Amino acid sequence: MERIKETIKMLNGMANQLRDLPLLGIRLILALGFYYPAMEKWNNMESTIMWFGNEDWGLGLPFPEIQAYLAATTEFLGVWMLIFGIGTRFISIPLFFTMVMAYLTVHSGHGWYSIGQSALNPEIAERIGIAKNILKEHGDYSWLTAQGSFVILQNGVETVVTYMAMLLTLATVGPGRISADFFIGKKLLK
Repeated sequence: MERIKETIKMLNGMANQLRDLPLLGIRLILALGFYYPAMEKWNNMESTIMWFGNEDWGLGLPFPEIQAYLAATTEFLGVWMLIFGIGTRFISIPLFFTMVMAYLTVHSGHGWYSIGQSALNPEIAERIGIAKNILKEHGDYSWLTAQGSFVILQNGVETVVTYMAMLLTLATVGPGRISADFFIGKKLLK
């Protein structure tokens, strides 16, 4: 029994030494996830503003120009702050609210999955089958699918909710010891 206790204690000690790696992983995954949407918004700001404001084919948000710039800036700053782990708790809050807005305006009416699951929805399976036949008949199907399978984007809440959980983790637990925040905090608390 004593040997089991010692083994558990040793394993807990090893796990404790590695606890900062998942926090670094969360930060890097989020930074990558926010990078392309931020760049897309900044590189096409006029289109982003129109999409944010248009009630017919867009989001129909009030003050679309302000909201577009706020979202793009939050995401862009968030990328770099998350990578370096500086102001991590601070930036996690506006990024979380950016995800809340994405949840409410873009994803909430589309179910859970980001990619349509043909095993769960026969209509998706049927549409993928029809699309594959069209692509095989009128295109180079091998070339079109060389980088991955043909899928139907369901645009559900899966990714958004995952990001929200990750951001809440960073806001409450912090960025870990592999971060500028840790070293700054260490200096300030001396």
